[in-house]
Amino acid sequence: MPAKTIRSPRLPAVAVVDDDEAVREALSDLLVVLGFACQTFDRAEAFMAAYAPHHFDCLITDVSMPGRSGLELQERLRELGSSMPVIIITADASPATRARALSGGALACLTKPVNDDVLLHHLQSTLDRAGRSQSDDRQDTPSDE
Repeated sequence: MPAKTIRSPRLPAVAVVDDDEAVREALSDLLVVLGFACQTFDRAEAFMAAYAPHHFDCLITDVSMPGRSGLELQERLRELGSSMPVIIITADASPATRARALSGGALACLTKPVNDDVLLHHLQSTLDRAGRSQSDDRQDTPSDE
């Protein structure tokens, strides 16, 4: 009898971009405990150096960072044609920042300190929508029957 290979499903991969090390570590620890794969970056440029289409299932990014801001990072990803879901976290509670984040395509704009349950809710609904979208795409694909 041939050996049986059991493959575990790939964990959803989340990128966290924040210049505050304590925030990066706290988010990473939370995401790992909740069953996500997580990779952290201290600035937008470091994320872009590691960026590859479809590598991450979601991006969580701060707004105010040295170099490129989280809003500029989101804009750059859209320019590249990325449809990766983005969740913005920020200490800036201004309506202008929120409006810019959401009009730029962010699925949520959360104010720091971020409530874990609220973040998880947005992350899970984002990934659920992405999963349904991918299964819808597969259903629309003609079969060879």
